[in-house]
This record gives sequence, C-alpha cells and structure tokens, in this order.
Amino acid sequence: MIGPIGLHGGGEYETGDEPFLDALIVAARASASTRQNGGSSEGALVRIVILPTAAARGRPDRAAALGILALNGRADPHDRPIRVDVATIVDAETASDAANVELLESADLIHLPGGDPDLIPLILAGTPALTAILAARERGAVVAGASAGGMALAEWSWTPAGGVRGLGFVAGLAVVPHYDDVRRTAWQQALDRLAPGGIGYLGLDERTGAISDGDTPGGRRWRIAGPGAAYWFPRGARRPTIARHGQTLDIPG
Repeated sequence: MIGPIGLHGGGEYETGDEPFLDALIVAARASASTRQNGGSSEGALVRIVILPTAAARGRPDRAAALGILALNGRADPHDRPIRVDVATIVDAETASDAANVELLESADLIHLPGGDPDLIPLILAGTPALTAILAARERGAVVAGASAGGMALAEWSWTPAGGVRGLGFVAGLAVVPHYDDVRRTAWQQALDRLAPGGIGYLGLDERTGAISDGDTPGGRRWRIAGPGAAYWFPRGARRPTIARHGQTLDIPG
C-alpha cells in the first residue's frame, strides 16, 4: 500500500494550521493500523517523525520543537494516540545515522517543515535516510512537506540559484508555497524557461495543503485542507483550477 503525499503552503505549525495537521494524522492512521498487525485504526499509535533538513543552515532544533508542540496539541483534544520523534538530518553523516534511519523506517507520518529549498534534495538524495522514507511510504506511511519541504517532494523545484530537480515523490509539477499573484507570475516565467516539458505548478496558500487521496484515470486526486486555497496551473496556463477546504483537485501525473 503506497502512502499519501502531503504538500503545504507554509506557515506550518502556526495558529490556523490545525485542519491540515488533523488531516495528516487521520491519513496516517491507516499506516499505523497496518504496522500494528491489522489492529483498529482508531486506537493505533501513530508514529510521527519530524525531519527538519530544510532548516539545516538555521535552527533545525527550533523547527522540530515547534512541530512537536503543534502536533501533540492536535492529539490531546481528540484522544488520538501519537508519538512525535525528530530525525535531525542536516548533512551526509546524519543522513546515514542508523538511529535516524530506524526512526524513518518505522514512521506512519514523516513531516518535512520549511527552510531553504535546495537543502532537502542536496542532503537526502541517494542516502540511507531517503531509502528509509521510501520504504515507510511503501508500507503506507504519509510523507508530507511544508514550504521548502513540499517543494522538495515535487519533480522540480526552484532555489535562489535556479531550478533543480526535487526528490520526485510527485511527478509533473512544482510547488509554489506562500502563494500570491507576484509569485505566480515569477514562477510561471521561470518554469516555462527552465523546467522540463510538462511541468505545471501547484500554488498553495499558507496554512493550507493538499493530501493525495487516491489515483484517478491519468493522474491523482488531492484533497484540500486549511483556511486558504490551492491553485493548479498546467504548464503555460494563465488561469488556475482552484480548490478550497474539503474540495478536491485532479492533477495529471
């Protein structure tokens, strides 16, 4: 069972992000149930691992601490049994660390908060940590990224130095976090100039995200959660398809 992907527009863990965090925890219950030998998903312990790699140049400990506080805050009011751990992967050495790899392999939800958009592909590509993430997802775990974390999960990303290939968890798109019209125009011009053919982009407002909700003919359906909206632009499109909380987007790829 391949697990869902979550893409988020940033402002993660802030007030107002509760609907998306709730949706992630609910989506991760299926993985927790499978991991615990087919037990009821209602009572299964959801193992969450925060992966603050995008903050490696700054304060990964602070990003992780905010995540622990926010995620535990969503468990307690709803009597959801969760455990939140941190895999502090900030370089090649920590991406090969056995304890970090074990945490990722056993996770039901792996969450990558924001930071610098070039760091996740640079640090994780070809490492035991990435192999562990892929293995967890093969078992059904949710892999979710916010802002730079979401950008890195896509096929193509943008950095201050130019376009780079992402980790490719989602084909056919780039993620535009902190969405607004200025970013939309800049990203469209950059992608049309630099990205490989067929790349569209998904704009996401802050505290708002999309969680993959099953395959459709020729693509994938994404369910939106949060106070803002998601904007899907196929390559070269001038007008987006827009979806808001509780609605879905069908995206090719």
